[in-house]
Amino acid sequence: MAYVINADECIACGACEAECPEGAISENGGVYVIDAEKCQDCGACADVCPTGAAGPAA
Repeated sequence: MAYVINADECIACGACEAECPEGAISENGGVYVIDAEKCQDCGACADVCPTGAAGPAA
């Protein structure tokens, strides 16, 4: 299951995008989103997210 970013918690810092080894994260409308097709569930985005917005999909 792909990771997701909670738009309500995202502060658009870009840390997750820079850390993603698959290039699955991009900015969209002032927040970052994860492409589920590219996400490999490595957790790198969650490890660097300062607000905890990135994490496993529920």
